[in-house]
Amino acid sequence: MRPFIRSFAALACTAAFAAGAQAQQVNLKMQATWPASLTLYENFTYFVDRVTKISGGSLKIEAMPAGQVVPAFEVLDATSKKVLDGAHSWSGYWVGKNKAAILCTGGPGGTFGMDMIDAIGWMHHGGGIELCNEFFQKELKLNVQWLPILPSGPQAFGWFKRPIKNLADFKGMKCRQTGMAAEVFQRMGMQTVNMPGGEIIPSAQRGVIDCAEWVGGVEDLRLGFHNVWKYHYTPGMHENVTIGEVIFNGDVWKALSPTHQEIIKSASNETFLIWWAKWQRQNADAIRELQQKHGVQILRTPPDILVEFLKTWDKIAAEEAQKSPFFKKTHDSQRAYASLVVPAKRFMFPPYSFAANYYWPEPKGGAAPGAKKAAAK
Repeated sequence: MRPFIRSFAALACTAAFAAGAQAQQVNLKMQATWPASLTLYENFTYFVDRVTKISGGSLKIEAMPAGQVVPAFEVLDATSKKVLDGAHSWSGYWVGKNKAAILCTGGPGGTFGMDMIDAIGWMHHGGGIELCNEFFQKELKLNVQWLPILPSGPQAFGWFKRPIKNLADFKGMKCRQTGMAAEVFQRMGMQTVNMPGGEIIPSAQRGVIDCAEWVGGVEDLRLGFHNVWKYHYTPGMHENVTIGEVIFNGDVWKALSPTHQEIIKSASNETFLIWWAKWQRQNADAIRELQQKHGVQILRTPPDILVEFLKTWDKIAAEEAQKSPFFKKTHDSQRAYASLVVPAKRFMFPPYSFAANYYWPEPKGGAAPGAKKAAAK
């Protein structure tokens, strides 16, 4: 009887394990604020694929592009209300609710000199993730869990119908800008128009706007900016370290097993790194194509514009800090982290331009290398 009992017990345990595993199967539905054609959406689908594989299929996410369930800019409220289980988006879209939202993207102005790795460092090691969850849960009183996932920066200054040589050149120009960056540029003398990405090209073709900012590189190539304008300026300081988000309904998040929560965290971290590396290569390929195939002039943004942007953003940030204790707390947290990391990194790291200029000298006049000579060698 004993062998039989042992076999029966083993079968019972196996059945119990299988039932438990089946009970742990989770299927979520999440929507992005991006159309499926953009690389930003590919960040979302990479994350979804990694979650499925790392979980062994026990946690599956259905990724949906903008508009499939709710309009793009309603995903946050829809997630809080559990119309969606989660969303893939960018906190800058929520500044209409509270301007402190922009700080959960890293913020305009390069965030006290931090680059993208420094900014995600603040998120993970400077209390940024905790502050952003406090913002959404306590300041906005939404039922969500927030994580950083999308490193869509540094972004270009934008596209123009004519060359710009200094700050005075773009004053009075009507440009597509969005969020807090639009507020900064308005104070700098630009007339700004807020519109979704899909409306930029038609508006430019009709002469409604003189210039526009979207992302830069491969994103702008896919949208077809080169079909309207031939002057593209970079860099910009408005979204130098911009970071996108993945959010989950709070009840959905709490119902997940600790293992599934850790899988999501690990997959979001991997997505941030691996997608970003691929994206930078895509941007390099796009710059070459824009120049060689489409005749775009990719030029350096005049320094006085970048300096004035930083000065203007600092004034606006100081004003917001006086109005909002949470804005001040978060902004101060970023500054404290940057005050330690940025000077040390500047001292220890050789300037990127040092070896870059040695091997790939930058042409005179501020134009980006056309890559034709490099390809021929």
